[in-house]
Amino acid sequence: MGKTHNLTEGKILGSLIRFAVPVFFTLFLQALYGGVDLLVVGQFANTTDVSGVATGSMLLSTVTMIITGLSMGITILVGERIGKRDPEEAGRAIGSGICLFAVFAVLLTLFMTCGAEILAKLLHAPDEAFSETVTYIRICGGGSLFIVAYNVLGAIFRGIGDSKTPLITVMIACVINIGGDLLLVAVFHMGTAGAALATVAAQAISVVVSFVIIRRKTLPFHFSKRYVRFTKSIVGTELRLGAPVALQELLVGISFLVIQTVVNSFGVVASAGIGVGEKVCVFIMLVPSAYMQSMSAFVAQNMGAGNPARAKKALWYGVITAFAVGLVMFYITFFHGDLLSSIFAKDLDVIAASHSYLKAYAIDCMLTPFLFCFTGYYNGCEKTLFVMIQGIIGAFFVRIPIVYMVSRMAGATLFQIGLGTPASSLVQIVLCLGMFIHLEKKSRKRVLLAEIE
Repeated sequence: MGKTHNLTEGKILGSLIRFAVPVFFTLFLQALYGGVDLLVVGQFANTTDVSGVATGSMLLSTVTMIITGLSMGITILVGERIGKRDPEEAGRAIGSGICLFAVFAVLLTLFMTCGAEILAKLLHAPDEAFSETVTYIRICGGGSLFIVAYNVLGAIFRGIGDSKTPLITVMIACVINIGGDLLLVAVFHMGTAGAALATVAAQAISVVVSFVIIRRKTLPFHFSKRYVRFTKSIVGTELRLGAPVALQELLVGISFLVIQTVVNSFGVVASAGIGVGEKVCVFIMLVPSAYMQSMSAFVAQNMGAGNPARAKKALWYGVITAFAVGLVMFYITFFHGDLLSSIFAKDLDVIAASHSYLKAYAIDCMLTPFLFCFTGYYNGCEKTLFVMIQGIIGAFFVRIPIVYMVSRMAGATLFQIGLGTPASSLVQIVLCLGMFIHLEKKSRKRVLLAEIE
């Protein structure tokens, strides 16, 4: 169960795909139990509930992205220690990470539960759906401890090369969430509150299951209670590696929240439409997202083992295979986005609005394979500061300005607003390629100097 995988040996493409496939299905199930909230609410509640869940879940998605980004410090550090065959230091990295995120979980709980109304106002939640949005944010905020714990455990598993255990736990959580949504929303008609309660319960159970599995596994690192302490140097390194990624995810998330906020001013149908579109987007971006997470662990282990050439080959294998899938997703999303949207909504106006937005994302399907694989590669190389910078440039110098300018145009459509995303991806890819060329030149220069000496 959950057998660890040494990513420093064997055929590169085979190793990468074997690791990425469980990550893909884990992300799929995560998206499913996130999307089920909107699906069930869309079928058994009203448009205000759909809008409340759409706005609230977008905030929750941003929070989750921040946690995942910050936990990247644990993934990289643990991966490097495993690559260096240093199990004791890997255990210390995990122990310090647990302390760091325990504090973060408490702060996040207070922030979301106490500030739910303020957050809903900042998101310009439509008046008709304001109370539903507040309810969703407050309930999910109360379960922040489980959200944080789940993502930290996932970071640890990825670092040690185990992508199967998170798949098992999220599979269980998905079943619980689907059952909870159907019971609380469809049977007891609790609407937004029922969807939020089902989500929190599912994540709580997934955390409990993860701990049960950990206690029964043979782990590739040493761990004991004495490792659970704030070791200044380790916490500092995890923050140095994870904080830039978390900040980038925060700012990127804010840029998408800005889009939601702008669209909320268009009315409840547009608000629900973009919420449905974003849920669909999670699914159509699963392959590049899986590669991004897998690439980070793959590259970290190989860099730790002193094998950068293997890491570079993995990057290009990832780009090529993800792009092939991206072409297929472009066709499906652009021409049949209405069918995808109808899974999450029954209102024809909401479906039409969602499809309009998704046409812009269809273009992005051909760009994210490059961007996400490069992002995973640079994270694994400890170039997280660069990842943050290119993310900020894309979000605040491209995506938000485009959304703002388009929103001021008479008769602006969701497709035109959505074009800010592929435009941002294109600029970020150019920056990533420039960074790659720069690093290659530096590497060749070091080799040349070494030969001269």
